[in-house]
Amino acid sequence: MMLPDPKSIRVDLKLVADMIEPHSRVLDVGCGDGTLLDYLVHFCHVDGRGIELSTEGVKDSISAGLSVIQGDADTDLKDYPDDAFDYVVLSQTLQAMVQPKVVLSNLLRISHRAIVSFPNFAHWRARLSLFFLGRMPVSTTLPHEWYETPNIHLCTIRDFVALCRQLDITIEAQKILDARGRVRHVGNGLFSANLFGEQAVFLLRKKD
Repeated sequence: MMLPDPKSIRVDLKLVADMIEPHSRVLDVGCGDGTLLDYLVHFCHVDGRGIELSTEGVKDSISAGLSVIQGDADTDLKDYPDDAFDYVVLSQTLQAMVQPKVVLSNLLRISHRAIVSFPNFAHWRARLSLFFLGRMPVSTTLPHEWYETPNIHLCTIRDFVALCRQLDITIEAQKILDARGRVRHVGNGLFSANLFGEQAVFLLRKKD
């Protein structure tokens, strides 16, 4: 089987991979076609598993030799035992969950750490679109028109941080990214991150 090209992976996915210790047990939730999982297995040498809702994504992942099952994160994560993994990844999927609060709680029940990324609805371009045009924003990180988007629970960086506090989750690290997934240096504090970050990646763990 031909190995994936490590240079072809998206910048934000590479950032996620860099947060994971080699030889860890990893579950990629909403793994899509298995791009990140494939990279983790071959270049981070993890024991990787995936769960994906779409039949096409599952077929692509299995064709690449990955251990992926079809399932719905909203309903199926409850079936995983406590502390089954070292890391669980939820990349650009939280906003499409029916019950994001329940999903986030389950991530940190079944794993020691969770890595969550999502588009930031409070980015200044999104604010301008709503303020001046009175329309839902369409951008690189929010590419769908409102009537066809899979996103049903859009949130801001501040919203997510507040939810972590509510659930007693410790934020070990956070990276603020631009539309291309590159790290932005936006200064200290949530205000600048919320205003200038187009997407964010959080490394989370259970509070001691």
